[in-house]
Amino acid sequence: MIAWLKANPGKASVGIAGVGANGHVTGLLFQKQTGTRVQFVPYRGNGPALQDLLAGQIDLMIEPSSNFLSYVRAGTLKGFAVTSSTHVAAAPTIPTVDEAGLPGFHASLWQGLWVPKGTSKEIVAKLNAAAVEALASDAVRARFGDLGVEPPARNQQTPEALASFQKAEIEKWWPIIRAANIKGE
Repeated sequence: MIAWLKANPGKASVGIAGVGANGHVTGLLFQKQTGTRVQFVPYRGNGPALQDLLAGQIDLMIEPSSNFLSYVRAGTLKGFAVTSSTHVAAAPTIPTVDEAGLPGFHASLWQGLWVPKGTSKEIVAKLNAAAVEALASDAVRARFGDLGVEPPARNQQTPEALASFQKAEIEKWWPIIRAANIKGE
């Protein structure tokens, strides 16, 4: 795929859920690391973009595997790679980017819980304990597994780990966002 993209600069269309969305910024990093150029097609969310991908109106999307897993399982979409260093348990046959020939191209969609500055440590601890308990429940783990969503390891489910991870993500993605002149609206 990368060889074709290099030989055909600007010909592939990549659906994105909007300018500045996860797929857009990840696509910008993809272009930078591969030396390719694609046409980004902004949509009003992943739903309409996915419809056009299924209909053959666009060529690619770079989004969380949970958005596509049912289509990959049904054989209507092909998963080229997951942008993690490990396989997604719900899709073990889809190679990692490292295995697919793009080592180190790691990107993820992640969630966190935030509270207003100055919230007491006791409240933060209670909220964190409730989130950790929910993530450990069999029902949540099973549903996440069906969707291809993998919660962070238990040692990463702390306010300190989230702060550290968020800082690293800002350092990784901010230069790409700034270079593309993406502004919040």
